Amino acid sequence: MTATTATTTPVSVLTTRALLLDMDGTLVNSDAAVERIWRRWAVGQGLDPEEVLKVVHGRQGYATMAALLPDRPMEQNLADNERMLAEETADTEGVVPIPGAPDFMAAIADLPHALVTSANVPLAEARMTAAALPMPKTRVTAESVAASKPHPEGFLLGAAELGFAPEDCVALEDSEAGITAARAAGMRVVGVGPRAAALTPDIHVQDLTELRVEALPTGEIRLHTGS
Repeated sequence: MTATTATTTPVSVLTTRALLLDMDGTLVNSDAAVERIWRRWAVGQGLDPEEVLKVVHGRQGYATMAALLPDRPMEQNLADNERMLAEETADTEGVVPIPGAPDFMAAIADLPHALVTSANVPLAEARMTAAALPMPKTRVTAESVAASKPHPEGFLLGAAELGFAPEDCVALEDSEAGITAARAAGMRVVGVGPRAAALTPDIHVQDLTELRVEALPTGEIRLHTGS
């Protein structure tokens, strides 16, 4: 008789005092809308849409354009960015919550947390509404910062607005730009989804169904995954 060994998912734990949440790819699956709009832009610029889609996630649009077309005038990038933000705000077809996001947001409702997104206010509100997720009271959007992710400004501002030091915060992110920004801010990172898997976050989950939240008597927040 051959013995069988049960396998379990390794347990990973982080303890923190506040959570900083990216939106697209972390709380909200907006990939379909993002890809529709950026494919159109790529074709209009004579670029390969598949190559463009490799770098669009996590950044503000103008920063993506500057990376792809370094000789292009920034004024043109900013104008395109404003037009595309309006298009993205109007296009919520296929925008849905990341699995587990509704329960996760309910679990942290009374805990210190903030949204830190590269979207502007209208786009953030449109996507969170389309996904039927509550908008955090504290939020850092494109209007709040001078520099896009991967610059750490947004995460540093989010921590300051919550009243915590960066090292006392954990960021939830899905993209290379976002994880780079959080690390530059001195924060630990929970990576969410396939894009984050190769970026060696402190914890990686496929989606938010794998992440559990526990409020401790000390006022700290324990995040853990596995069993």
